[in-house]
Amino acid sequence: MAQGSNNSNPTTIAVNVGVILDLETQVGQMGLTCINMSLSDFYSSNPSFKTRLVLNVRDSTRDELAAASAALDLIKNKQVQAIIGPQGSAQADFLIHLGDKSHVPIVSFSATSPPLSSLRSPYFLRAAQIDSSQVNAISAVIQAFGWKEAVLIYVDNDFGAGIIPSLTEALEELNTRVPYRSPISPSATDDQILRELYKLMTMQTRVFIVHVLTTLGSWLFAKAKEVGMMNEGYVWILTNGITDLLSSVDSSVVASSMQGVLGIKTYIPDSPYLDNFMVRWRMKFQQENPSAHNPTLNIFGYRAYDAAWALAMAAEEMGATNFTYQMLNSSTETTDIDKFGVSLNGQKLLQELSNMTFAGLTGNFRLVDGQLESTVFQTVNINGNAGRGIGFWTLENGLVRDLYSFSTSKYSTNIGSIIWPGDSISVPKGWEIPTNGKKLKILVPLKDSFFQFVTVSQDPNTNTFQVTGYRAKYLR
Repeated sequence: MAQGSNNSNPTTIAVNVGVILDLETQVGQMGLTCINMSLSDFYSSNPSFKTRLVLNVRDSTRDELAAASAALDLIKNKQVQAIIGPQGSAQADFLIHLGDKSHVPIVSFSATSPPLSSLRSPYFLRAAQIDSSQVNAISAVIQAFGWKEAVLIYVDNDFGAGIIPSLTEALEELNTRVPYRSPISPSATDDQILRELYKLMTMQTRVFIVHVLTTLGSWLFAKAKEVGMMNEGYVWILTNGITDLLSSVDSSVVASSMQGVLGIKTYIPDSPYLDNFMVRWRMKFQQENPSAHNPTLNIFGYRAYDAAWALAMAAEEMGATNFTYQMLNSSTETTDIDKFGVSLNGQKLLQELSNMTFAGLTGNFRLVDGQLESTVFQTVNINGNAGRGIGFWTLENGLVRDLYSFSTSKYSTNIGSIIWPGDSISVPKGWEIPTNGKKLKILVPLKDSFFQFVTVSQDPNTNTFQVTGYRAKYLR
């Protein structure tokens, strides 16, 4: 289906753009509404502009091959000049190669996995921050409290595994060991999650860094609460995979099973324009999705809005251009992949997007090395139904109480008070001798001739043994 702004001016130039999203998901529906609102706002504010983006929307149905097929159709039959999407990192892996071949920029607002950057595609742009941009904020929290070990728990797919190398490296630079990595299948059953949690309980480490999305996160913390891993002494730190979308997590799970958790969240400064947009978005979304209940707007919606705005501005900057393709292969025996042509304006459009800077919904929009410029992260402590802000992390100042304070150490504990799991205000030491682990047995020789070195006596009341003597005195 094709969508676009209401264009009654016959002198404007139509620019075909593809949109590939998982339209049965909340993020896909939210993103499409935000994209439509962005173009409506853009052309309402600039009625004299000569270009108009025309959206050609495709549903990727949460499937990599469906996303690739949709992209092939858009490039071959609609000759789109750019594609907004896809939604997931695994889907993007497929589309990047098609974008390279056809010189069509692929602009994703939600594919955040770091390995996509290793493909080094000039035609893949992220209107989002790469997941690895938060690893220094996480390691700063670990360093601030002096924890020397941390276990990494992540969803076993492209999204989850992508951050692990950079996160491990950041921790090891601080001499913090990662004794165990715990990959959990996105389709894991309750029993599988429980088995993994019981395994973690047998370990000494009590600091867990969790990089999953909301659905798996809800199951994980519900089960962690069930087995006693949300009690005093445990430390849980979330990446922004959950904290940026915390409003989408079942509030009953947050209130019952996630109390005391720390998290890293992408900081979005409040503004009257953002508040107004949220009100308008809710009305628009409910009109387009009347069966939706309590729709929530999160950072992916903001990124989708800014991505569409950037693309509309870039098309206008190109001027009155003939947005066409050059067909490279006319043989009737070629495959579908060989038959589509190359966009004659792809390189110019890519250049305009790469040089784009404007004030977006969440702050300054600027692409650096093909992805959104790194910004401020907020540290939060989950209490009640939401994450309470306790500080910020910036590249310049590290952890700080507020954005206007200054710390002489990038790893200072200059942040707000924290309520830890178990409703504790004492900083957990980060390790415990596991009660359900194997006990260490020590054999003590009993010989009268060596009583000056070691003597063993039995307490008749408690039936326990007490070891005393020279060695016990000085090595106790």
